Amino acid sequence: MKLHLSGTKSFASDNWSGACPEIMEALQQANHLHHPAYGENDPLFQQVKDRFQEVFEADCEVFFVFNGTGANVLSVSHLLQPWQAIVAPRSAHLNEDEGGAPERFLGGKILTVECADGKLRPELVEPFLSSKGFQHHVQPKLITISQATELGTLYKPQEIRELAEFAHSHDMFLHVDGARIANAAAALGCSLAEMITHTGVDVLSFGGTKNGLMFGEAVVFIKPELAIGFEYNRKQGMQLASKLRFISAQFMAYLHQDLWLRNAQKANEMARLLAQKIETVEGLMLSRPTEANAVFAILPEKLIPLLQKETFFHVWNEAKNEVRLMCSFDTQREDIDGFIHAAQRLLNSL
Repeated sequence: MKLHLSGTKSFASDNWSGACPEIMEALQQANHLHHPAYGENDPLFQQVKDRFQEVFEADCEVFFVFNGTGANVLSVSHLLQPWQAIVAPRSAHLNEDEGGAPERFLGGKILTVECADGKLRPELVEPFLSSKGFQHHVQPKLITISQATELGTLYKPQEIRELAEFAHSHDMFLHVDGARIANAAAALGCSLAEMITHTGVDVLSFGGTKNGLMFGEAVVFIKPELAIGFEYNRKQGMQLASKLRFISAQFMAYLHQDLWLRNAQKANEMARLLAQKIETVEGLMLSRPTEANAVFAILPEKLIPLLQKETFFHVWNEAKNEVRLMCSFDTQREDIDGFIHAAQRLLNSL
């Protein structure tokens, strides 16, 4: 059977890209013979778990799930009681883009903070501490941050460490939504262990699908004692894959010879190039710093729908005509040149 599919490169999201060749090869290799289901007594899963422990320099516990929503919601709900709350930037994916899943499955509350740059800091969390011990208020128990943030900004390891120390000194946990953590590590020039383990993070949602995987994310408990019972929450949360080997194989390839880093470096490089090119076009203006693989720009209102027809992207802030352009591991220079040439041509026609 031949599939009739159409599609062109876009800057809509790094989720729009396909799986990279190394991942496709790993999937093909995992498709032979029979293999233990659910990861039970599965030598491949043990092999990839060992690799995770090497990368994170910790005796961490690793659980694979289908998607980022599952990773985020299950990891935080596992650590919370219904009367306890999450503290997050208002822009956090967990708050704005999980379709209410945290509230439904946790049955708890998200306390949000306005962060102009998308980054949460201890002094922004501190006002919520006045509720601790007061039975009429939800109890702040977990801080969650995204690395990179939804606004494309990055936390330096020292900033994550300060949040972790603050959280732990107030009997709280720190969760990191690492959907684009590879891009963050590539941009900052640090290892995953330096960013996560050495800073004191408790649990990480480790993303893969935005950086070359076909499907699958990982929940990584840096402290293994925090993972006790998570396998049951994963099952009840409908995130346990029967053919888990297809996720294991992808992460084995992803962590082999730093494929995760090479893919992220390429995406970041293309984002920097795109940002540089935008600055050369009269009428286009960068609206935020380009720190990882996201480029934010302000475009003339009339240009946006015309340009979207040629190379799709999302409008981030309609009031400001601000758009977000995402680069992926497979973004090429000719894709950027095509976008810039189209923008110039359409601008000239307005």
